[in-house]
Amino acid sequence: MNTTYEQVEQGWGKVADVFRANFADGGEVGAACTVYVGGRPVVDLRDGLADRETNRPWTGDTIVQVASTTKGAAAICAHMLVQRGELDLDAPVTRYWPEFGANGKADIPVRWLLSHQVGLPIVDGPLTFEQACAWDPVIRALEAQAPLWQPGTEHVYHSMTYGFLVGEVVRRVTGKSLGTYFADEVAAPLGLDAWIGLPEEHEDRVATLHYAAPFSVEELLAGMIATTGLDADTVTAWVQAVWGADSVQARAGEVGGAFDNTSAYFTTRAWRAAEFPAANMVADAHSIARMYAATVSDVDGVRLLDPATVERATEVQTGGTRMHGLPAGLEIPADRSFNMSLGFWRSCPPMPMLGPGSFGHPGSGGSIGFADPDAGVGFAYVTNLWNFRPDDPRAADLAKAVRDCLR
Repeated sequence: MNTTYEQVEQGWGKVADVFRANFADGGEVGAACTVYVGGRPVVDLRDGLADRETNRPWTGDTIVQVASTTKGAAAICAHMLVQRGELDLDAPVTRYWPEFGANGKADIPVRWLLSHQVGLPIVDGPLTFEQACAWDPVIRALEAQAPLWQPGTEHVYHSMTYGFLVGEVVRRVTGKSLGTYFADEVAAPLGLDAWIGLPEEHEDRVATLHYAAPFSVEELLAGMIATTGLDADTVTAWVQAVWGADSVQARAGEVGGAFDNTSAYFTTRAWRAAEFPAANMVADAHSIARMYAATVSDVDGVRLLDPATVERATEVQTGGTRMHGLPAGLEIPADRSFNMSLGFWRSCPPMPMLGPGSFGHPGSGGSIGFADPDAGVGFAYVTNLWNFRPDDPRAADLAKAVRDCLR
């Protein structure tokens, strides 16, 4: 069965060429890519299989898990509240969430939650998977914890706790969970097929995740050297310190022991039904691109963020703080490693987008969504072939093709 779908405006054929090459040369299983410019789609592509074992095709109805690409959607929700005057980024978190102030956290501003500087990348356990899915047990644990460092002086990726921290603030301000707020204020006005907390009636639409071949530590280091431009000694020391087996970063996804180091929980209905605003959005490429397009353009009468809000939201926060866990004397520039603004990555060598104004968020496995205010672009790429290599070229090559087509 030929499942290829291509809607490509004149002048945008290079993006389709790269998308096809990902299947021919990169072993893609199923994927989709959408590009909006000036509030309308100019590229809409999908191909392959939603499930390799059953030969189920990837169709216009297919949705897929996008991991940490979810974080960009959560950030958009927070900044909509800022724009409406309901949330102050410089106010203490305790203004909205009084219980958060325990154990030395009373003066932490909201912006440090969004910029991964709060010092709560792990959750003190033990917690079960069911407790993590229930939300409140994680919130109670985070309320009681002391930060691992003096907040605002260091940063490290809060791979799972970001969603609980930002999500709880959104819940305290609006009375709605972040997944519900996203559904009401982002997905519904734009007509998106995207959920943080997937309704059961959409389960049969979800693509099955497949995994690329594992790679060695040597290949990991080579990939990071290639993408960051840093020297081998620096990259090796960085990986050992920040990503080693006993590091905080290695434990950041465990949520107090609720999640193990396998991907088995990703396959469960319980995981997809729960709300993890850092990690479990299920969507298609068209919806993610349309969402980002509405942060920088009018999309069928909907504009999520105004230019002033985007400017404030995308100011890099991690350039003046040190990455937690680095040994003394080792410096990793933010624009080569973790170029994080208020919930969004900024374009940098390990996270190629369009240009210096681009902002968005990638997800484990290869998906990404981003916007570029200068070009008026909303972009998304999603896949069910998860590849954890830092030099995975699929999305990067598509973004380069978009840049070429804009010239």
